[in-house]
Amino acid sequence: MISEKQKKEYKDYVEQKTPNHNLMVDMVLAFIFGGIFSVIAQGVYDLLMSNGFEKIDASTWGSISLIFISAVLTALGWYKKIVKYAGAGIIVPITGFANSVISTAIEYKNEGQVFGIGAKIFIIAGPVILFGCLSSVVIGAIYYIIQLVG
Repeated sequence: MISEKQKKEYKDYVEQKTPNHNLMVDMVLAFIFGGIFSVIAQGVYDLLMSNGFEKIDASTWGSISLIFISAVLTALGWYKKIVKYAGAGIIVPITGFANSVISTAIEYKNEGQVFGIGAKIFIIAGPVILFGCLSSVVIGAIYYIIQLVG
């Protein structure tokens, strides 16, 4: 049985180890860093559009630029440091997904190309890919049926 003293000691320990966050500061930093990433992607998009690219191609290259930047920051070991301050501003789906794939590849590279990187690269991102594809098929089927009926 746990005594009241042990409960209090544990509660004090948890409070001591739990980081204190200022919600307003966290939101402002997320906004700033998310804005920086968005400006980079928009800059790539605008540059390509002004050079005659079609809208879909410019949009694709804007997304690819975010993936590339995230991958490079992860490989250099800077991504986690930036996330510490940027929070949700940098963990938008596209950059967070790139980080999870690259992080896993880096973590398992010592086990070799096939059994390390090849086998483990999608260990974190795999479920996202699987359920993303599955949900798109289900939504597509529902849309198709609605179009047939409607």
